[in-house]
Amino acid sequence: MTSTHNLMTEKKDELVESEVASDPDGDKDGERIHENELCATCKCPRGEGDDEINRLRLENQKLKKKVDELQETLNRVLAGECPLCHQTAMDCTDGMTGGRSSGENEGLGAMEGSSEMSHKSGSTPMKGDKTERKSSTSGTLQEVSRSGLDPKGAAGGSDDWKTENSCQLKDLKRDHLQLEKLHFSPFHTVLVDVDRFWIEKRFVAKEGRHIWDKNFVKMPCVDESVVTKETFMSTGKQPRWDSIKKQLSRLAKSSSVTASEVETAIKKFNPKYQDQWSFDALHTFFKVVAESERSTYSHTLSRIAHLALMLPHSCKKGIPLLRQGQKHSITLSQRQIACLLANAFYCTFPHRNTTHARSEYANYPTINFQSLFGNWSDRKAQKFRAIFHYFSVMTREEEALPKGLVTFTRCGIEDRDLPQWRSRAEMLTKLHVSSKGTIEKDGVGMLQVDFACNMVGGGVLGSGLVQEEILFLINPELIVARLFTEKLGDTECLKITGSQQYSEYSGYSDSFKWTGPHEDTTQRDEWERRRRQIVAIDALNFKYPREQFNMKKVNRELNKAYCGFKGEDNVPPDYYPAIATGNWGCGAFGGDPKLKALIQMMAAAVAKREMAYFTFKNNDLQMDIVMIHHFLTKHHVTVGRLYKMLDEYCDDIYRHSRATDLYEFIKQSLRVTTSKH
Repeated sequence: MTSTHNLMTEKKDELVESEVASDPDGDKDGERIHENELCATCKCPRGEGDDEINRLRLENQKLKKKVDELQETLNRVLAGECPLCHQTAMDCTDGMTGGRSSGENEGLGAMEGSSEMSHKSGSTPMKGDKTERKSSTSGTLQEVSRSGLDPKGAAGGSDDWKTENSCQLKDLKRDHLQLEKLHFSPFHTVLVDVDRFWIEKRFVAKEGRHIWDKNFVKMPCVDESVVTKETFMSTGKQPRWDSIKKQLSRLAKSSSVTASEVETAIKKFNPKYQDQWSFDALHTFFKVVAESERSTYSHTLSRIAHLALMLPHSCKKGIPLLRQGQKHSITLSQRQIACLLANAFYCTFPHRNTTHARSEYANYPTINFQSLFGNWSDRKAQKFRAIFHYFSVMTREEEALPKGLVTFTRCGIEDRDLPQWRSRAEMLTKLHVSSKGTIEKDGVGMLQVDFACNMVGGGVLGSGLVQEEILFLINPELIVARLFTEKLGDTECLKITGSQQYSEYSGYSDSFKWTGPHEDTTQRDEWERRRRQIVAIDALNFKYPREQFNMKKVNRELNKAYCGFKGEDNVPPDYYPAIATGNWGCGAFGGDPKLKALIQMMAAAVAKREMAYFTFKNNDLQMDIVMIHHFLTKHHVTVGRLYKMLDEYCDDIYRHSRATDLYEFIKQSLRVTTSKH
């Protein structure tokens, strides 16, 4: 088929060229008439030229008919038919027989060829499957598409090619749900005064009290937070907030704060860690930045201290912990989030400085910034730039501050409510696949997937710098989730609605660069939240790639993705925005991008959501996903039937030391099953 299609392409090109050369209605026909055919006196065509023109017109009509016939043949090829017998790929025995040898282990090899894409879960440009594709006499549908008759939207082309269920990005659903009035409930804690919000459109802290127990965030400004003070005569305890106020007030009054002053202040109210914490990264950052920038960063340190001191006035009501097994939402103003993060920056939160297995918050991410201040690397320099820019925005004059709300919702599904994947009858939903673009830029108005660590935020306050960490750096309001979100369970996720993007960036991992401010123009909903919803779902970590081809692991990933994609029960599916996702768990976690793409397509189908899938510059993967989606939708393969094929594939890998490519296995399995009937 490869030679057939090449011949078709060459012939089509020749015909098109002939058509242009012989078209008498073209704009420059005069230039095509040979000089000997012109009248010597006026240079007009000789009389016999009329007959020639009529002949060319007739010839042109014949050529156009041939072009149309070739185009029809080409369309059949792209639709999965054999150009010789016009049968489908499944029925034809001469063509479409598969272009890879059955012994090729591309299903596993594709993973090993991937670049790092996630801090324990991953997501950026991948090298993809670099295995050379073997050609047969007839070739495969993939080879036909890649060798010159590429449909637009395949590798290197535009994104206009549509299969039965594929679509352009602009055709996918976006968020347009009208909300009821913001209100308190047993399952929703709102930290602003709702009445004043609706009447005055102001964000005033909700009156209340802080609670010092295992169900709430332990705040540094309450009486129960104490620090041991030793004198020559005795040892006693005093309110820790008194020490914090004393140190931060000194910094807030200074117009230029140094890294040494920050270190001294933090260690004063964290005396236990006097000799344990390192601030070499913060010191080095102030040494390497340009002198012209240094004063700006020094002044920002002062303003962060002033913002941190506003905590007792900014947050007056207890903040519940989003604990495992409990569905609950917390809504805060952007100003309240900034105040909490300012306290995290200065490491004021009590009982949050250790991750020891028996510590009170061992099952929670770290929130105090001490891990960011130590162990210098070039990555830390870029992180500081993003963090300082966020605080420079949030410490402006009142009228220039972002004014909105952000909601954090922990969601989960009971075991009895999980889908029975083997018996699901849903068909795959609309899919857009692109090797260009990113989730955050092109997924505006969609449910954007955070390839998360089960401790949300991953290494954002450490050395991690892949998809999740980058997401949290350009949207620093996400970092506050680490204050109250317990480790995610296997059927849980965290959804964040309304966060704002503050920074632009380039690169990934070691090549990541903060490139400047971002002006977020995303519209706000009725609750004054940005229409940006992010869902954190954590993939399994596979030390050995083969481990994931086990149906117990596949079930876990299906359930996790479904939990993240599932809409609210009281919202009609017509209002569910599409999912913006990519190579979830395919970096440091060792996931196979082809398998993970299928898992997410299946979960999206059961959740009744469309999907935009970004392969992050991996053209081969883009084409593979487009083709398998087209194949499955064309042959009306249900989620349940696809699940059974995955089960067969996992069994095949278990029984053999080498495996065929996953997508080729699915195609062949479907052909065999169909032929039996």
